[in-house]
Amino acid sequence: MANPLDNSLDKLVPHRFLLDLATLLSRQEGKTILITGAGGCIGSALAKTFLKAKPSRVLMLDHSEQALYELEMELRAFPGATPHEIILGDFADEHLLSAMLRKHRPGLLLHTAAFKHVPLMEANPFEAIRNNAVATWRLGRTAAEHGVRELLLISTDKAAQPRSIMGASKRLAELAVLRWKAPGMRYFALRLGNVLGSQGSVVPLFLEQIARGGPVTVTHPEVSRYFLTLEETVQLVFAAAAMNDAEGVLLPELGDAVSILDLAKQLISAQQNGEADKLEIQFTGLRPGDKLREDLLSDGEALQRTDCAALRRINGAVPAEDVIDETFAKLDGSVRSRDLGALLEAVCVLVPDYEPSQSLTRAFSTRVSSGARP
Repeated sequence: MANPLDNSLDKLVPHRFLLDLATLLSRQEGKTILITGAGGCIGSALAKTFLKAKPSRVLMLDHSEQALYELEMELRAFPGATPHEIILGDFADEHLLSAMLRKHRPGLLLHTAAFKHVPLMEANPFEAIRNNAVATWRLGRTAAEHGVRELLLISTDKAAQPRSIMGASKRLAELAVLRWKAPGMRYFALRLGNVLGSQGSVVPLFLEQIARGGPVTVTHPEVSRYFLTLEETVQLVFAAAAMNDAEGVLLPELGDAVSILDLAKQLISAQQNGEADKLEIQFTGLRPGDKLREDLLSDGEALQRTDCAALRRINGAVPAEDVIDETFAKLDGSVRSRDLGALLEAVCVLVPDYEPSQSLTRAFSTRVSSGARP
């Protein structure tokens, strides 16, 4: 019997990609693959899909003990699968990363690890930049030094025209990966929309609120987002990894943005036997760093077709390598010194269309006026 929830979501987010996953999987045969953030929603889905292929080994790295434990329990359902190794650790640990790359020499590194919660990152800007941006720059450098031929970063549409420090940090991550591209190496990024059902996404929150009897909270009646199903996301990652002309930043055909209010109503209707008006919907206001509507491209970016019908390449200017390196050194220094003014100034050097939220600019102004070190 069909799940009414799945049917209601399909009305808003229909499956758009009919990619031949078996063929895409076959192109990864014989490779050793390293997945960062393997305990997360996307990372674990990729890990389980890779185990159905025939790579030589799959390495799964995450800093969450609980997430890795749960992944390990799930993988017991894959008897006789590809050899795999679950590794507890932080991708920002250069000594650990170097040891892994030296020992296993992966041909493909899938970088899914990131902090993704917009309001939480607005409250913790130094950690957003340290983890999402500076650590990714170091990961790219370390991968290049150890001869990793392919590095694919999972990015987000929040990297375009960013209004949050999380979005800016992911644009920095895109530049960090592109910085280390060299002849014979494919270092590129895939800019995705929101993944339905992923950790921290709106659907699990709505379902939890509905189960409690409401109210269901929506930030603004006109807010909208681009969505992908997890199945689509996995297909797109494999499609990107299989492309012969993969370079730069790739963007899938995301279709129209989805009204979050309509999404809430559909979920209420599916869970309440069609009675969409049974539960109260409350509007709570946009949170720090939130945008009413997401952008897919920043100013100066344009789209170009690729060999894959589902993916287009974003053409845009990339700063010179020395500018990127110098700015990341400043970002690292500002994180270590907890200098918010220097941090925001350095971010804007590489992401000139970033506009800090009022909460961040207010925090900076308060620290300056009080005489405290930013």
